[in-house]
Amino acid sequence: MLDFTSALYLGFEHASWTLTGWDRLTLGKPAALEEIAGAPLVQRELAALTGCERVLLGTSTLHLFCDLFAMLAGRNVTIWIDEATYPIARWGTDRAVALGVPVRRFAHHDATALRWAIGQDHGHRPVIVTDGYSPVRGTHAPLRDYASCAATRNGLLVVDDTQALGIFGRREESIGPYGTGGGGSLQRFDLRDAGVVVVSSLAKAFGAPVAMLGGSRAAVEKFYENSATLVHCSPPSAAAIAAAQRALQLNGEFGDALRRRLVERVVWFRRPLAGLLAAESLFPVQSLKLPGHINAHALYRALLGRGVRSVLHLDSRDGCPGISFVLTARHQLKEIDVAVAALTDLVGGDPSERVRGAASHGARVL
Repeated sequence: MLDFTSALYLGFEHASWTLTGWDRLTLGKPAALEEIAGAPLVQRELAALTGCERVLLGTSTLHLFCDLFAMLAGRNVTIWIDEATYPIARWGTDRAVALGVPVRRFAHHDATALRWAIGQDHGHRPVIVTDGYSPVRGTHAPLRDYASCAATRNGLLVVDDTQALGIFGRREESIGPYGTGGGGSLQRFDLRDAGVVVVSSLAKAFGAPVAMLGGSRAAVEKFYENSATLVHCSPPSAAAIAAAQRALQLNGEFGDALRRRLVERVVWFRRPLAGLLAAESLFPVQSLKLPGHINAHALYRALLGRGVRSVLHLDSRDGCPGISFVLTARHQLKEIDVAVAALTDLVGGDPSERVRGAASHGARVL
């Protein structure tokens, strides 16, 4: 079965024999009391990579978001969240709602409307929440505009940069469309602002099940002093820290070459599929724009029958079923050829009855 569902974009898998050993997998004590060996080094390297003054590791982005938004309660703020923001950050804002913080949504990437709305919210500091990059829409958030909106009221911009970390970096066209370094959106936009906090998982491009919160030294220290999960939860495991160490080492040595290889795979996938792709983007998540007579559930099952596993999901724009292919640097061009041939055979020309109509009973939405 050819698998196009993995978000390990750079192909980092971290088999046990590739990692440094550890004396204890976990410490049996809260993170506030002691860090796992190796964590301080990973934090320093991530700070340098992403352009943050300081970085703090967490078990997951959900842990970090819940603490961050709870910390903001009672500080006379309004949270403004881009309507297309990934659910994990939205779940974090639910904690703020429970503590009495007003949360408002604004139209996707509409900085003009956001600025106007903030101007009507007299007396409240804005906390703006967005994804750094939207894979389904294939667009970067206007981070400089958002940061400017936050600054008008001494506010804060919170960026979920999970998708961009390890893919996008400093813009150097000679390196390729992703840029260089893989430091994420702050590096992409050369954004150095004390009013910006970035939260990212390393579990996608870097393949390490650990998360980071980064920003100014003052912001991260304030988070550390107020974090409840650091007091009540264990730190990331020694295995997760070792995987993060290895990922950062590999990224430094081979990251730009792997990103160039990844772009080649994405271009190879896109070239024969003109008219079937939802966005003009070279990001490794490629979503389809299916003709109206094609049933996504049936197409998904038919692709499985051809030995091709794709991602069946609900489109965040309209709530309808959609299909995406996720490419990684490990995919071989001949594997992509097989997937493209199966897809064009099922969708193009005179479509098979297997992918027409509304026969979607029993289909699983992933």
